[in-house]
Amino acid sequence: MRADAVLSALAGIALMATSGPLSGFTGFPTAAEYIVGAGFVVYGIVVFAAAGLQRVRPAGIATMIANLIFTVAAVLVVVADSGVLTTAGVVATLASGLYTLVFADLQYLGTRRIKR
Repeated sequence: MRADAVLSALAGIALMATSGPLSGFTGFPTAAEYIVGAGFVVYGIVVFAAAGLQRVRPAGIATMIANLIFTVAAVLVVVADSGVLTTAGVVATLASGLYTLVFADLQYLGTRRIKR
């Protein structure tokens, strides 16, 4: 969970810092890039704190579900695209969905190993 938290927060900071230039590259509006980046930072902080809980299993399950929701949302954004996204935007969106799917799988495996 901590790896997911740190990587998500770092990605969020990078996304916020480069939202203007990145917007032209991906096709997403600058505000959307910035808001998603801020969301990644908040997610990272919350998940990092949750990873330190004494009973981490429920937090691990919640984090896994959040990652699965993001994966589905990423696919839906690409499917619903009205031609605004560039090829790079589609690739970046699907790559972020793949990233969250991999972390959801790792969190699933981790929560299964935790005794109830």
